[in-house]
Amino acid sequence: MTNTSRKLDLPTSKLALVLNGAAGKKDALANEDKIRERLTPNVGEYVTYSVRSGADIAGAAQRAAREGADVVVALGGDGTQSAVAGALAGSDTVMGVLPGGTFNYFARELGVGETLDAALDTLLSGRVGRMDVGEVNGRIFLNNASFGVYPKILERREAVYKRWGRSRVAAYWSVLLTLWELRDPMHLSLTLDGAKRDFRTPLAFVARSAYQLDNMGLEGAEAVRDGQLALFLVKGHSPRHLITAAFRLAIGKTARGQDFDLLIADEILIETRQLRRLLAFDGEKERATGPFRLRVQRDALSVIVPAEAAHDPVAAAK
Repeated sequence: MTNTSRKLDLPTSKLALVLNGAAGKKDALANEDKIRERLTPNVGEYVTYSVRSGADIAGAAQRAAREGADVVVALGGDGTQSAVAGALAGSDTVMGVLPGGTFNYFARELGVGETLDAALDTLLSGRVGRMDVGEVNGRIFLNNASFGVYPKILERREAVYKRWGRSRVAAYWSVLLTLWELRDPMHLSLTLDGAKRDFRTPLAFVARSAYQLDNMGLEGAEAVRDGQLALFLVKGHSPRHLITAAFRLAIGKTARGQDFDLLIADEILIETRQLRRLLAFDGEKERATGPFRLRVQRDALSVIVPAEAAHDPVAAAK
C-alpha cells in the first residue's frame, strides 16, 4: 500500500449517476436537479441511469461502465451502494457515494458526508483510494453479511416501513417483533483457516465495516481494518435472551462470551443443514445456495473519499 493519492481529473471524465428512486425517506428523483446542477459544470460528460427497483441497480452500473463512464455515482442507501460496488469491484471504474438511505453506514465509514450537499462537495474535491470488500460466493458486500434471524428482520422491516414509513424507530421495532417470534436457531458447521467447528445460533453476522462495529460498541474493528473478517455468533436462543441482548447492544453493553462468540479469520466456510437460505447483504435480503465461502477481496474497489480525513478507511490509490 502507498501513502500517495490520485486526484481524479473530473473535467475530462465521464460521470454516470445511478439514481435509485426507491431509496431513502424522500423521493430520490427530487434531488436529481441539484446533483446535475452541481456536477455538470465540473465534469467532461454527465449522464443519468434511473432505476425504480433495487434489482436493476447493478445492471445500470455495469451498463454505465461498459459505455465508458470513468466514475459511477450512486444516490441511495447501503443496499444501493453495495449493488454498485458489486458491479464495479475488480475494475478501474471509480465509484462515488451519495447517501440516501436510513443508516448510510458505508458513506459514514468513508467520511464523504451525511448530507447530499456534503457528499457532492467530496465528489468535487476528493481523492481516489482503493478499498477491500467482502465476498460470499462471488457476491460483494461492503458492511456485513448475515444468516439467520437478521434476514427475517429485514422482511418484517419492509412491512413496517410500508405501514409507518421509513425511520430508525420503525427499524428497531422490526427487530423486537422478529426476535419475539423466534423459535428455531440454526445449526452451522464453520471452517475457519482450516479448522472445523459446529455451532447452534440464531444469527451469524459477518462484519466488514470497522465503522459499524465501532458505532455498535462491538469488538473486531481492528481485525477488519487489517483486512480480515469478523464473525459474530449470537449465543441466546430464546426470544427473552435475544431481546435482552439487543437492548444491551443498543446501549453499548454487549459482552463477548455472554452475548456472542467472535471469530476472526481470513476466509470462512459456512455449511448449513438447509442448503438454500435467506441471507442479508448490507441491508438487502436474497436467497443463496450453500455452502457459503466468505473472503476479502483486497484493494478491489476504487472509491472517492475526502482529500483530507480524520481517519483513512482506504488505501490511497497508486
